[in-house]
Amino acid sequence: MTDQPAPTLPELIDMQIRTTGPMSVATYMGLCLTHPTKGYYKGADPLGAAGDFITAPEISQMFGELIGFFIVTLWQQMGSPREFTLLELGPGRGTLMADVLRVACRAEGFRDGLDLCLFETNAALIVEQNARLEAYGARWIDGFDKVGPGPLLVVANEFFDALPIRQFVRAEDGWHERMVGTNNGRRVFGLNPTPIPASAMPQTLAEAEINAVLEVGLASGEVMNRLATTVSTQGGAILAIDYGYARTQTGETLQGVRRHQYADVLDAPGEVDISAHVDFEALGTVASRAGLAVEPLATQSQFLTRMGINERTSALIAANAGMAEELSAAKARLIGPDQMGNLFKVFCAASPGLQPPGFA
Repeated sequence: MTDQPAPTLPELIDMQIRTTGPMSVATYMGLCLTHPTKGYYKGADPLGAAGDFITAPEISQMFGELIGFFIVTLWQQMGSPREFTLLELGPGRGTLMADVLRVACRAEGFRDGLDLCLFETNAALIVEQNARLEAYGARWIDGFDKVGPGPLLVVANEFFDALPIRQFVRAEDGWHERMVGTNNGRRVFGLNPTPIPASAMPQTLAEAEINAVLEVGLASGEVMNRLATTVSTQGGAILAIDYGYARTQTGETLQGVRRHQYADVLDAPGEVDISAHVDFEALGTVASRAGLAVEPLATQSQFLTRMGINERTSALIAANAGMAEELSAAKARLIGPDQMGNLFKVFCAASPGLQPPGFA
């Protein structure tokens, strides 16, 4: 008798649909990305030219260096606490944090009081993070309750876009949740036949057009609530950089990326990076309710320019004349309006009284 091979993630998803019926987009997205053994973020390193996407820290050291200046400025505003936690959510290869700490640790007392925490689930990336950050005494946590008791500074670059969203579609009789089912052996989108009570939907969308799509990031809201509640109690700030929109609005942004090309989110579960634009107004509302002060949302271009990317580029070119073209191209990619500059937004919620740099 031979052992049967373990079912693949697509087989597991299809089996669940056959057994319990269509699943929400959030459930599908969660299984695709974070299934305990077969999810996308449990697999190989997805970053870089050989992976599926490239993030800002991989483009230039300047991105992390300027965030390092942001972090150390807030630390100093808080009175240079002798014990504090610096937490990064989804730290990738550790490149961003290595650049952050190279700058921040120049401040006297910063490294001595640092409790560096990393929230990560990918075993392959943890190995790379450890290689870059072991000297700082990094520790990996699987829950936000495991941070230290002192002030908490949080950095999240392209983290919230990967959290599961629910989708709702406006029909003649109201809003219906979009579901993932199967038809003739293929995964397809459909609608839950039971409409959502009008009282449960934002009143600002009461006049939304037929077929309008509303995306709701319940998981993002829960993560922000936990972090903001802790920061409200212990002091600190939350910095989030991601693509998204400033005001809650309708529009479908769910997308799949594979090997730097757009891909169907229903194909190859576990092998495609699935994400959606972040509703920063919703995150700000959650942070405000927890008692934090929310800064006016900035574009990545505005934030990095205010933090001194032009001056930093000039300084690096002066020290590395042979890299002038490469450095200028990296800056253009980070802040160019047709590159990452306007698409990516920078969000900050901080303890009242702090004055985070880089915002209007």
